[in-house]
Amino acid sequence: MNRVFLAAALAVSAATPAAAQFLGMPVWNSPKGGTGITISGDYGKPNADWGKGNAFGARGTAGLGNLNVTLGFSTWKPSGATTSLKSVGGDAAFRVIGGSLLPINLNLLVGGARTTASGATGSLTTLIAGGGVSVSLPTPGVSVEPYLSLANRWHNPSSGSTESNFGWTIGANLGFGMMGAHIAYDSESSNGTTGGILGIGVHVSLKVPMM
Repeated sequence: MNRVFLAAALAVSAATPAAAQFLGMPVWNSPKGGTGITISGDYGKPNADWGKGNAFGARGTAGLGNLNVTLGFSTWKPSGATTSLKSVGGDAAFRVIGGSLLPINLNLLVGGARTTASGATGSLTTLIAGGGVSVSLPTPGVSVEPYLSLANRWHNPSSGSTESNFGWTIGANLGFGMMGAHIAYDSESSNGTTGGILGIGVHVSLKVPMM
């Protein structure tokens, strides 16, 4: 088990909390970005190294052209735990390359979240910094954006030392007009253990053209 997460003693029975930003979830990204408001509902499934269990969450994203700002939360109950961990946070993604006229998109991503558990005296703060690259595929009737993200993750328990890990996320965003879906797999290595999280979700986008 991961020493940092045990020391966080949010801690939920003997389980090791899943990493990434919102615990139990991949680090979601859309290097293409966009404009308007997007509401997402998410589900995450950590592997055995990250404590198993099920995670549920929601996010709201405001797209301002090259800049996307997201606020969200997740709740995750590891397998065998008696309580759930709740993460609240947000991120900002800045598109460096791409847009409506370019099929290749590149962005920079920074974010953070705070995780607590019912009855626990401690908390866990997670920060991420990295970026992603995606391709806008020219598929008729549907928007397809496969992407790869690379990011460093810092996990700082309220009682204990900060741990710095590298992780990657591979995923895709699909759009069918206002409705859409997203899928991602997130991997992070920590103290010789590689944890993984499979995430899926749906979203509703209210797009606003830029003047």
